Amino acid sequence: MTKTALITGITGQDGSYLAELLLEKGYDVYGLVRRLSTPNVGRIEHILRDINLIEGDLTDQCSLNNAVDICKPEEVYNLAAQSFVGTSWTQPIATGEVTGLGALRVLEAVRQRCPDAKVYQASSSEMFGKVQETPQRELTPFYPRSPYGIAKVYAYWATVNYRESYDMFASNGILFNHESPRRGIEFVTRKITDGVARIACGLDTELRLGNLDAMRDWGFAGDYVKAMWMMLQQESADDYVVATGEAHSVREFVQIAFSEVGLNYEDYVVVDPKFFRPAEVTFLLGDPTKAQESFGWKQEVSFEELVKMMIRSDMELYK
Repeated sequence: MTKTALITGITGQDGSYLAELLLEKGYDVYGLVRRLSTPNVGRIEHILRDINLIEGDLTDQCSLNNAVDICKPEEVYNLAAQSFVGTSWTQPIATGEVTGLGALRVLEAVRQRCPDAKVYQASSSEMFGKVQETPQRELTPFYPRSPYGIAKVYAYWATVNYRESYDMFASNGILFNHESPRRGIEFVTRKITDGVARIACGLDTELRLGNLDAMRDWGFAGDYVKAMWMMLQQESADDYVVATGEAHSVREFVQIAFSEVGLNYEDYVVVDPKFFRPAEVTFLLGDPTKAQESFGWKQEVSFEELVKMMIRSDMELYK
């Protein structure tokens, strides 16, 4: 029997990779999209004929109820959010409405309309913020350092609360940084590979960045969406860290990207104080042991392969 899945945030990086994965597995895939004057479907253009799009918004409960009524999903993946930490400082209220309360509205729509559906909530390593232990695991206390991180903590506990209060199958995937050629240009990894490609193609002369010494646990988004799906195939709902278990600095990312095009990063990178945040998160490192032992998830693309994949993609775009 064919399963049906609803993905909020289907037009984003993770949503596009997850939609491809579910189509490969024979799902009927529905995606929630906001009404925009210019449709934002670039990442899913190649699969538009194979999926079903429903207009809706995480700030509007009626539209979420309607989406669930239309597709009657067995699985719901809530990936939609105001997902850029930098923007959460300039739009904290909107971030709370979409990233925090939006997740609650998705849970409520499922509870009211299809309580047997399994729910995946996209939680984030930014919830750990000012880390209380290293590496960070499922029981590590949260200490968010941005409005985005705060909103994600709210969504995380809403998911746990609905699981325990209403006996819903609702799991949190605490995903550490995951990147790809489909990453938004505002995120530092894509900003780097785009900037390097522009410099290599003679379109720019410098790359302005913030804290080069910030450390992150970076993986490939295509690997991480497999973990999302695997979580919802378990007998019972639970919360899992998804990470590589390796930390690398922004400087390392920059160095590999420039080396891939035969350039020395020190000749082009300018550290600009305006890209530093009011409260910095300097070091994140995840422990994926629980996910590995519970359902056999593993990283397939290495850090260096990821950087090279992204720089090659951006070079092709500019060429």
